[in-house]
Amino acid sequence: MSEQTLRSEMLLGSDALARLRRSRVAVLGLGGVGSWCAEALARAGVGALTLVDEDTVSESNINRQSIAFYSTLGKRKVDVMEAMIKDINPEAQVKKVFGFLRQEEMESFLDEYARDVDYVVDAIDTISAKLKLAELAPNYSFKLISSMGGANKIYPECFKIADLYDTVNCPLCRIMRKEGRKRGIKQLKVIYSCEQPVDTNMGSDWERVERKDLGTASFVPPIFGQMIAGEVLRDLAGRLSPFLPSLP
Repeated sequence: MSEQTLRSEMLLGSDALARLRRSRVAVLGLGGVGSWCAEALARAGVGALTLVDEDTVSESNINRQSIAFYSTLGKRKVDVMEAMIKDINPEAQVKKVFGFLRQEEMESFLDEYARDVDYVVDAIDTISAKLKLAELAPNYSFKLISSMGGANKIYPECFKIADLYDTVNCPLCRIMRKEGRKRGIKQLKVIYSCEQPVDTNMGSDWERVERKDLGTASFVPPIFGQMIAGEVLRDLAGRLSPFLPSLP
């Protein structure tokens, strides 16, 4: 029992820690949710991580992303995340994919990078890519958990892990449910917030080239990411029954 894994092993047991060391997880998107999730997976001893992101660290990321500091501005997120993981666990295997995942490329990406993974964490921002991933996932052996919308939310007490079709009060979930039915997606494990979104009231003169009316609290994406990591780690360690959407 090493000092680094002492606390985890006391809680989960040596067999579970060994399973985590053998596990492979892909984290798609290293923003507010994905970066904190990847860090937690690394700290728990997951042996191999595939990191996917096409962005660089910007100043606006500092309020919510684990990899965002003034010292990392302008650096590729996959590179910063890799360095952080190696600093946490030098033995971890890290595979980086610097690129933007589009729905048209999802199948070829999964064929190349996800055939040997145990879990995929969807922290992608693009709805079309999220839908395509959920549609294709049953063709592969990995398990999937998808992050829904944390923008304009401020109450972590409302965060839940549930099936997509049991979600409420989440605009992204509403779109995903509607489009998911069209695509034959029968089930999708998600994290979401049942809180009614806060009205940011940006006014009619706000530029709407992108959704800049979406505010994000510093604590929301990290909690989303940590909750996803907890679900993935319990499952990989063999300490998870089928998820229970009815839990408060």
